[in-house]
Amino acid sequence: MAALLEEISTITAKGQTTIPKAVRQVLGVGRGGKIAFRVDGQVVTVIRAEAEHEDPTVDAFLAFVATDMQRRPEAITALSSALADRIADLTRGVTVDLSMPIEGDVAL
Repeated sequence: MAALLEEISTITAKGQTTIPKAVRQVLGVGRGGKIAFRVDGQVVTVIRAEAEHEDPTVDAFLAFVATDMQRRPEAITALSSALADRIADLTRGVTVDLSMPIEGDVAL
């Protein structure tokens, strides 16, 4: 059986706290790492959050767009009325329920 570890951390006026070093080490997270809090009644569990699925192609495209926007802000324009109308036509009658489960194989 693993040894029990208990660390105390103070909550600041802004509701922030520092995750103690021993806890970060156990979780295997460092600077920039992500943790998840799971609440079950009065019990809170802290776990390492799994890294989001990354797509290098999408990441490269988004980096390109961000750089282009910074270099050429004058090129950023509003949607044309025709394009806005086309988007409205294509999505008319489409409803989305964000609480519905996703069917099929997905990586979240």
